[in-house]
Amino acid sequence: MERVKAVVVGAGVIGLAVARRLALAGLEPIILEKESAIGTETSSRNSEVIHAGIYYAKGSLKARCCIAGKWWLYRYCEARGVPFRRCGKLIVATSEDQIAVLAQIRANAAAIGMPDLEFWSKERAIALEPALRCVAALWSPTTGIVDSHALMLAYLADAEANGAILALRAPFERAQVVADGFLIEVGGAEPMRLHSRVLVNAAGLAAPAVARRIDGLDPAKVPPQWLCKGNYFTLSGRSPFSRLIYPVPEQAGLGVHVTIDLAGQCRFGPDVEWIDEIDYDVDPKRAESFYAEVRKYWPDLADGALQPGYAGIRPKLAPKGAPAADFLIQGPDAHGIPGLVNLFGIESPGLTASWPLAELVAQKLELRSLPAEGIAL
Repeated sequence: MERVKAVVVGAGVIGLAVARRLALAGLEPIILEKESAIGTETSSRNSEVIHAGIYYAKGSLKARCCIAGKWWLYRYCEARGVPFRRCGKLIVATSEDQIAVLAQIRANAAAIGMPDLEFWSKERAIALEPALRCVAALWSPTTGIVDSHALMLAYLADAEANGAILALRAPFERAQVVADGFLIEVGGAEPMRLHSRVLVNAAGLAAPAVARRIDGLDPAKVPPQWLCKGNYFTLSGRSPFSRLIYPVPEQAGLGVHVTIDLAGQCRFGPDVEWIDEIDYDVDPKRAESFYAEVRKYWPDLADGALQPGYAGIRPKLAPKGAPAADFLIQGPDAHGIPGLVNLFGIESPGLTASWPLAELVAQKLELRSLPAEGIAL
């Protein structure tokens, strides 16, 4: 049995950010990933948006971590050569009754520390994006897009440069809480047993299942989780938009919006589909509802122009119809086990918030601060 200082379960963007943070603190973590590559699930099945921090509740972890993470991420991507673009986005009202919703969104953004949303007339919005149809809009100048895989590779490179080790095809099987840490069993083609002082569960969709396999953790501390699928459709042909276009939000999601990748490819989504088990297939029949939603702000969308793209799954801590739940970073103060941190419900804006979330994990573990990283939460 090998003795290590720290183990991180999950090599998505959150797990890699956490591993980087632990490595910079000298813990030389082992990163356990059940798949054959990093970031193959939620981290590679999203819009790749750097969120400005607009919609979240005042005082919430989502609001605090998104706003701090946005500024940190722009600086980090520039310093490390991670491709990104601060393209901005328009949140559009397509009917007169939605103008009041824009005002509410703007007021909420200002209340949580994001006061730079601008109210635009339809003429100004359409002058920027001529294909757009709306009656008014909010302009968010600090929204952007990022190459999520390149970001994960940068996190991993930093972690490995400071002693971290990535173990692929190495699924976490179970752990036992002992007096001086954790006895961890790892499966795969080359099973191993580890003794670690620190265990961080950053397993994304599998985080509750991982937590339930920690012998010594009170099962009542593991929250229930609901799966909310988001489907994307891609546009065949040239994109009519150069910036992100969002409708006013809907329950459980931000509406079927326009995102563009760094190559200029246009895609629409995600929608909201509550599911009982993980399934990444995109039903072509869902295109019918996409046409209806997109044509509210882009009436010139041609029949047959949308193709099934990909799907991601949001790990929700609240069921359909309930108010959205915040991120849950569960440390020893909540469950009483030294050295253990569980991350539950890390949905959007998790990618944007990845480094502040890693810093919160470090705080739960009472690690030394890193002033050079410039995180203020």
